[in-house]
Parts: sequence; structure tokens; C-alpha cells
Amino acid sequence: MTFTDWIDESRERVRTSGWSGVKRSVYEFYVGMWRNVGKRYNYGTPIWEEDWDICIVLDACRWDLMNEVEADYDFVDDNAKYSVASSSGEWIPKTFDGVDTSEVAYVTANPFSKMLLDDEDFLVLDEVWDYAVDEAIRTIPADAVTDRGITAYRKHNPDKLILHYMQPHYPFVPNPMDDGLPLHDFGQNPWDDVWDKLHASEVDRDEVWRNYRANLEYVLDSVNTLLDNIDGEVLITADHGNLLGEWGLYGHPDKVPIKALKRVPWCKTQATDTGTYEPEDWSETDAAQDREELLRDLGYR
Repeated sequence: MTFTDWIDESRERVRTSGWSGVKRSVYEFYVGMWRNVGKRYNYGTPIWEEDWDICIVLDACRWDLMNEVEADYDFVDDNAKYSVASSSGEWIPKTFDGVDTSEVAYVTANPFSKMLLDDEDFLVLDEVWDYAVDEAIRTIPADAVTDRGITAYRKHNPDKLILHYMQPHYPFVPNPMDDGLPLHDFGQNPWDDVWDKLHASEVDRDEVWRNYRANLEYVLDSVNTLLDNIDGEVLITADHGNLLGEWGLYGHPDKVPIKALKRVPWCKTQATDTGTYEPEDWSETDAAQDREELLRDLGYR
């Protein structure tokens, strides 16, 4: 956004929202200052610098959140590194651009793949978000990614398998605290999410953290199933974290080089396929037909 664009948007916000529009414009200007810093100074470790067969990407997972649940999961440790990005829309091109992914299977619940990736560049590009939306929780269930990841592993035997879960990114499961993902314009227009509500003091920080943690536990329970049904060295990390007021910022704006936002888990573990679990083919279920109707309603069909 140029300064002129910001002025024009600010005028419209003030005209339609009054004082709240002023505060929003000031906040956007402040975020823009951080983005200008990030364009000149950024850092982080690409996932390719680690040796792994399977990479599990937990969307929007802070390191300290992961550290809280370490005692409950034997595949979680307290290791951390800095992500190459502070948002998914930044992480995907920084991770895949210029990389030979012809033997990589990428199973993703993140809709940014629609705008940023070409399935011809991958051995498998399974966009789980495109058919496995759960209307009740208005997001992509963790088990859908797990099941499709196991299927990709057993069917295609890729050199590298990447599973990109939506959780612990909001909406939180089981308590969403917002209206869910606006899939019809995901990544295009802002919406009132849980971080906006926290910024406006409409929700309690401790409550947000409890539900954020519960959402992480929800996805890690599914990851546990995954690790018993594939073989190989595993890296568990995140594309970025979330800000809960550090430096006056909330959520995960792109190109913002704040350490609290970019510090992510970096757990190494081993997976062994016991062959005891048969994954569901989500794209072939009756429920998938209902989700197809939902996606049409939202403008994706």
C-alpha cells in the first residue's frame, strides 16, 4: 500500500466509522512502518536447511505456546528457530520459489496455495481446503490433513512430504471466538478476527490464550495419529506465530520482523508406519458434497 492509498483509505474509514476509523488508520500506518523495516531487514531459517522426510507445518503456532504442551506429547520439544516469514502469504513463496519440488508432496489446508502455487510444480499438491471444509467449525479439520497426508505417503512415496495444517490458526476448535474463515475472499479483504477483537479489548487475553492452546492440542492429537502411520525423519514447525500485543501489534501481518512473531517450534522426531490406521478419503465422502455446496455459496465454485 502506498502512502496515497493509505490517505484515501483513511479518509473513507473516518467518513464511515468516525473515531474508530481514525484509530484503525493510525494502526495500519504503524504496521506499515514495521513492514518497511521488514522489507529491508528480514531473517529466518528455511525448512530445507534441516534434514527431514516429513515436514509438519502448524499454521500460526508460537514457540512459547508449543513449549507449554511439551510434557503432554513425546514428539514435542523446546527447540525453536525463526521462520522466514510472518504470514502464510509470505511463507509460501519464500519456501517454494526457486526450489525443485517435483518429488515433493504438499498436503495443505491453507488456501493461499490457490493464489501462490502451481500443482504442476509438485509430485502432489493436495489442496485439502478446497474440499474438506467443515461447516460446523468453519475451518479445515486437522484429521482431513492427517488422512490425506497418510494417503499421499502410502500411494505416492514422495521424497519429501509436507503437511500444512490450518491449526492452531483461528478459528479455534472447539471454541472459535470469531466467525471463521471468509473463504470467498481469503487473503483479499480484512475481516473481524479474534486478534482484532483482542486489539479492541472485546475479548480477554487469557481466554484467547486458553483457546489458542486448546486448538494446538486439537491438532497435535491428530499429528500423533499421523506419526504412527508414516515412516521417516520428521520436522514439526510453523509458518509463523501470532502477536498478542507485543510492540502494540496483533495477529500476523506480513513482512513484520518482530521476534515474538517469527519465533516458531523446530521439533525433530521419528515416525513409524504401524499400518494400523486406514485414512478416510475426504474427497469421496457424502460430507464432501455438502462442503462443495458451502464453497459454491462462498464463491469458490
